[in-house]
Amino acid sequence: MNTNEYLIRRSKIEDLDGIFDLYKTVSKTIGGLARAENEITMDYIRDFTEKSLERGVQFVMVDELNDNRIVAEIHCYKLAPVVFGHILGELTISVDSLYQGKGLGRKLFQALLDFVSAHRNDILRVELIARESNSRAISLYESLGFVKEGRMLHRIRSNAEFFEADIPMAWFNPNFNK
Repeated sequence: MNTNEYLIRRSKIEDLDGIFDLYKTVSKTIGGLARAENEITMDYIRDFTEKSLERGVQFVMVDELNDNRIVAEIHCYKLAPVVFGHILGELTISVDSLYQGKGLGRKLFQALLDFVSAHRNDILRVELIARESNSRAISLYESLGFVKEGRMLHRIRSNAEFFEADIPMAWFNPNFNK
């Protein structure tokens, strides 16, 4: 899928360095990712990429006018227990702050959901968890068809004195085949 100068494509193992650079950049922004910059390691990137390639879905968005730099990434994968075999979880999206506000995250999310709908009829649910204070993201997810499924109180520790809730959300594949 090409959106002018931005190309959305399935990721590959050769994207590890570009995804690592993206996550390092985004983690420097407060609230950019749940993980702090020092928690972004190549092992972390390799782990979720391998799981996504083996038993899930991962897309990257590259800026074709900027040396094909990876400017956004989204992934999710099946959890190990068989009872969760109909679910893609651990969903994370990362968009470089210089590229936010252009609708690119929405397009990346839509590519993932379209792929699941068209090619993964074994998947019923795609799950994510959103920080309650991130109302902009929650609105985006709802506009894509995700529904709120609860509220996990005091799950996020924003600093030594402040806790906030996480909001679990799910999207249901209309083409799921039992």
